[in-house]
Amino acid sequence: MSTARTRAAALLATLALLTGTAACGDADDSPTLTVYAAASLQAPLDELVEDFERSHDGVEVVVSYAGSSDLVAQLGEGARADVLATADTATMDRLVAEGLAAGEPQVFATNTLSIAVPPGNPAGVTGLADLAREDLSVVVCAPQVPCGAAARRLADVAGVRLAPDSEEQSVTDVLGKVASGEADAGLVYVTDVLAAGDRVEEVAVPEAARAVNDYPVTVLADAREDALAAELVDLLLGETGQRALERAGFGPPR
Repeated sequence: MSTARTRAAALLATLALLTGTAACGDADDSPTLTVYAAASLQAPLDELVEDFERSHDGVEVVVSYAGSSDLVAQLGEGARADVLATADTATMDRLVAEGLAAGEPQVFATNTLSIAVPPGNPAGVTGLADLAREDLSVVVCAPQVPCGAAARRLADVAGVRLAPDSEEQSVTDVLGKVASGEADAGLVYVTDVLAAGDRVEEVAVPEAARAVNDYPVTVLADAREDALAAELVDLLLGETGQRALERAGFGPPR
């Protein structure tokens, strides 16, 4: 092969490589919005994320659902996300104190607790006072997570001493134990009872209106997609987001 043809072949190979690299770069540059959210938000947030992706061509939204305390701990240890929504303000305050929020968190929803029991209510639970019965297997959230803190406030305002057999790290774990029949009753959010459908039944707790949880959301300080993150926050606070949250049983911000 002549020197000229060798140079031409090398140039073509280089151009092909550059073209391929550019194509790969375009694919890798597709925006991904990472959201950390309280487990109790899954039903409405899944619906809103689907809408968000449809209206933002090429954008992928990845949501991690877990207990709010676990999410804040992960962020404090270096996990990266763009948006955080927690199930109470006390947990969000810890994130703000660590300098991990981009601005002032905004409350976008409220929630209250209710009693979930297995279908048919085999233990005959009639109200909050029954959760002090030693003959029942009762599950609540641990005190350090939002649903556990709310359970303590609720017990205090109702003058009931709870006797849980197990304390879980997320409200979905409490719901799972009740739905599977491992527990006779559990304190969960009213939204969890709705989302569970016929897997559980609800025993209403009138005192719950005195122990309301506020749900705040914020863009995170190290957000890579801060503009998209702000749009998602606006969606939660706007009419579309509020309608989805209401359908899931959440109350409006106070």
